[in-house]
Amino acid sequence: MKMNQVWKKRNIELRDGPVVDGKWHHNRYVIQKKLGAGAVGSVFLAKNSSGSQVALKISDQSASLTVEVNVLKSLQRVQGNRLGPSLFDVDDWKSPLGKNYSFYVMEYVNGVDLHSFIKNRGKGWIGVFMLQLLDDLEKLHQTGWVFGDLKPENLLIVSQPVRIRWIDVGGTTQQGRAIKEYTEFYDRGYWGMGTRKAEPSYDLFSFVLIFIEACTGGQFTKGSNPKQTLLHKLDTVKPLKPFRIPLKKALNGKYDSASEMRQDLKKIMYDLQQRSRRSRKKAKAQVKQKQWMPLLADPAGIMIVACIYCLFSLLL
Repeated sequence: MKMNQVWKKRNIELRDGPVVDGKWHHNRYVIQKKLGAGAVGSVFLAKNSSGSQVALKISDQSASLTVEVNVLKSLQRVQGNRLGPSLFDVDDWKSPLGKNYSFYVMEYVNGVDLHSFIKNRGKGWIGVFMLQLLDDLEKLHQTGWVFGDLKPENLLIVSQPVRIRWIDVGGTTQQGRAIKEYTEFYDRGYWGMGTRKAEPSYDLFSFVLIFIEACTGGQFTKGSNPKQTLLHKLDTVKPLKPFRIPLKKALNGKYDSASEMRQDLKKIMYDLQQRSRRSRKKAKAQVKQKQWMPLLADPAGIMIVACIYCLFSLLL
């Protein structure tokens, strides 16, 4: 799917091996490979002077990069929570060809995409990741920002412990403003189901599309009636059936906050757990009953059961 045409990808090519020398802090980073490109610049995997891997984002748009840096700094002020990648360095660099760039260095989040994880580890993780992501979104929204360009490419699942993490905050927009960067498939304006105003409900719409795609493994066209297409698709995704009511509310912009949606999902998950426990308990009871049935069908077995009963009676 296309991104907002106003925000086309700005590919900056750095071949493997060149060194990016910070102009002001004099830190050196050896470029290893390109990780991706966005509306502001390109991200590379690099090694710092101590040999640790980091992610380096570089751009010729200094002002836009500064906005992203401010977002990361804002997220780091949320005590006790790791929302976006940790920020390590911010500097400028003059390339061997004489072109000036700005860059920042952040934590390299090494993980797998959401769809691959669910495919390999099972759909039982869906509810867990929903709650984790909603918790992070609520904390982001409380700082006055909206993620904006929320999509699978900006999320990774890491291990030890298993958790969903953000890897790019390039589309983050201050609440109340127009979303500055979006990808059509996850954009409610594309589906004709809301505006592109930066508010919590915008992120919650994208949230639903992410999990529909994660469960089906692909995107789909909106057809002649986009809203009907989307709601019908949600109805057909079996792993999301237990969560269908809150997910539909999110698509229709009925939630004012991520925490409100999270509470609804937590209640559903609690009810599912209780039902699962009752089912397991019932299954165990049925197994025990089947184990006794052969004894009760045989005269000798009846005598054994009677003796056991009498023995317990005497002990009591």
